[in-house]
Amino acid sequence: MMQWTRAALAVVLAVSTLPAQAAEPVPVEAFAAAAKVSSPRLSPDGAHIAVSVNLGEGNYAIVVYQVADMKQTAFLRMPRYELPVQTYWVSDRRLLVAKGRMIGSREKPLPMGEIIATDYDGSNQTYVYGWQQSTRTRGIGRGYGYIDGLPATPNDHFYMRRLSHDSDRSMLYDVDTVRATHRLVADIGVRDLAFVLDPAGVPRFAWGTDNENHHLLYEANAEGKDWQPVPPARVGGKFTPFALTGAGDAVYALLSVDGGPASLVKSDLSGGTRTVLASDAFGSVGDVEWNAELQPFAATFMHGVPRMVYFDPESEDAREHRMLAQSFPGMYVTYANHTSDGNLSLLYVYSDRDPGAWYLYDRRQAKVSLLFAAREAIDPARMGERRYFRFKASDGMELDGYLTLPEGVQEPRDLPMVLLPHGGPHADGDRWSFDTDAQFLASRGYLVLQVNYRGSLGRGYDFEEAGFQQWGTRIQDDLLDGVRWAIAQGFADADRICAYGASFGAYSAMMTAARAPELIKCAAGLSGLYDLEVFTSKSDAASYAAGRNYFARTVGSDPATLKANSPTGLADRIRAPVLLAHGEIDKRTPYSQAVAMKQALERAGNAPEWMAVPGEAHGFYKDGNNAEFYRRLEAFLAKHIGNR
Repeated sequence: MMQWTRAALAVVLAVSTLPAQAAEPVPVEAFAAAAKVSSPRLSPDGAHIAVSVNLGEGNYAIVVYQVADMKQTAFLRMPRYELPVQTYWVSDRRLLVAKGRMIGSREKPLPMGEIIATDYDGSNQTYVYGWQQSTRTRGIGRGYGYIDGLPATPNDHFYMRRLSHDSDRSMLYDVDTVRATHRLVADIGVRDLAFVLDPAGVPRFAWGTDNENHHLLYEANAEGKDWQPVPPARVGGKFTPFALTGAGDAVYALLSVDGGPASLVKSDLSGGTRTVLASDAFGSVGDVEWNAELQPFAATFMHGVPRMVYFDPESEDAREHRMLAQSFPGMYVTYANHTSDGNLSLLYVYSDRDPGAWYLYDRRQAKVSLLFAAREAIDPARMGERRYFRFKASDGMELDGYLTLPEGVQEPRDLPMVLLPHGGPHADGDRWSFDTDAQFLASRGYLVLQVNYRGSLGRGYDFEEAGFQQWGTRIQDDLLDGVRWAIAQGFADADRICAYGASFGAYSAMMTAARAPELIKCAAGLSGLYDLEVFTSKSDAASYAAGRNYFARTVGSDPATLKANSPTGLADRIRAPVLLAHGEIDKRTPYSQAVAMKQALERAGNAPEWMAVPGEAHGFYKDGNNAEFYRRLEAFLAKHIGNR
């Protein structure tokens, strides 16, 4: 299952720049190289730091270093396609890891329900819980475990939510990671609820969704017993608690009223009396900032350049964070975690042009030191600005999005443009952060348009639901309305517009080409879905009940409607040249989807350019394959819409 070695691992401690002349394009390889480092975490005493490392080609490892000299103490190489999805220190020496699986670079990690633990030096390894566990040991048998919280004082324990195929209950355990023993602390006869505990480790709330995506909320008494459902009317809407105050007498929660954006509130435990701490009529609260006492002190709105809202602007936490943010002009600064004594903090700093880096902040010494850079090949000075905008769709709905400008462009005028729809579709929308596809395209002279179409997350359930059953219609209208807006502003040349995307973005590239052939002059798709009827019945998501319920809710099942909203059924309307690229072992959007699209286009007399890649899945892991795809995309765009 795992292998520990003393193998050396080079860690980049500074962002390097490329020795290219200003007139030369940034090399394709800079964009094709995957981020090597992610999710560092400081130990409670600040002596060690654990980091997830991408070794390439679907291989990952967890590496532990001594902070004082960055000497490596342990190296955990995980099985191929497995990676950590949760990493926590449960004591000064013990590390806890929840494993996930991700086959394809465009995938999201899928939690495996397996939890392992080890000391910082690689000793005392323990398979804490998971489906490989023996049914004859440790009392609770096989299942799927998820980390739901940690004690206020690190003591080698954590709180684990357990699921199993043979139970429709939600069970929470206090788990000893050294002995791998488990003590049941909560049990509710409803499946897949997440728990919220008070500082003493008593579960007070549980929340989740049912099979029809209805919000569920339960509360317990002061002893963590007698669980009862909480009606939405009592708490005033969709109330999602996430932490209790240090005294345990109030709760922090996200609150969405009438399907609107989520505000952050502080409420008494009944939910009846509350104070709004951060709210915006357009979008939901995004990130929450935590201090060393594990209490939230600020929230961020992620639409546009991230905007921090401090609950008490004059508090010590707020003043310090403002000072740190001012030390990194033009960047967004957030805390990753803190040591128990509050002296050391791990900072994550990024921008629209910088993929990000992690810094160690020492309060006593008033010193900030660079530890890791995410992507050493990217020179932020060579990247383009991501400019936020809002506009009205043709039906009056207010939408937002981003324009990524080519390097050096201040006022875009009549530029060739690439429409770049995000995946999902019911997923987080585009944000002010480094976007590899957008920056690559901008580096080749293209204006890049991204629209957070209805159905995207981050603006409340009503906005998400507005995209249900609208994959091929209103969602595509939103994207095309964005194109027309950019033309009307004078930013884009109406005769030089292409659409490109991955996964659902590839679907949208083909659908916009079919729905507006007068606008879209070429279309490119990577790892796309193109036949909705086959996709909703044959993809990996269709193999489990939650996936089938999702498709029924968001896509529908009428064969005629699915065909009318499938690029394969509209191939004769796609007059623009097409580029299709796909991994041959893709299970999320199976390879057969690309083959069907290729054949449909060929029957329509519009044979696409074709790139099938053996051994790759939903997105390419090998840097060489990513580089080759970018070269193909670059040549395809230059041929059909030119460049700046």
